[in-house]
Amino acid sequence: MVGISQANVYRTKQSQRILSVLMENQHRHLAAEQVAESLKGQGTAVSKATVYRHLDRLVEQNLVRKYIVGDGLSACYQYCGDDIDRHLHYHLKCARCGELFHVSCDFLDTLASHIFKEHHFRVDSSKTVLYGLCEQCQQQSGKESPHETEK
Repeated sequence: MVGISQANVYRTKQSQRILSVLMENQHRHLAAEQVAESLKGQGTAVSKATVYRHLDRLVEQNLVRKYIVGDGLSACYQYCGDDIDRHLHYHLKCARCGELFHVSCDFLDTLASHIFKEHHFRVDSSKTVLYGLCEQCQQQSGKESPHETEK
């Protein structure tokens, strides 16, 4: 297992702090702006350009995954360490409030396997986003789920 200290990463304080922010939030996607704000809150002012540059290098080194979940939206980043497959999951995005949910789902894995076997197409879970309404937005609108109306 290759540790962070062994990886070929920038050896600056800024890059280590950027990586630390991502590691502390490894179960979340963070936009570059959120990383910069977190560093600022810790007393380390880093420009967004510097954050983007370091994030791109960390992506190249497979320490961080980059997600783009919509046209015109900022990319999000997530620490994955030296195991690029460790955080494979699908995304559910609420069309009303914009909340992004991470879902590990055997059924979606089975669907991806079916698509590969039957249609010779490999699904990239890091870029797979299903759009709909989250539970809270459904409750606010008073709408039932599509499956409830089929009963």
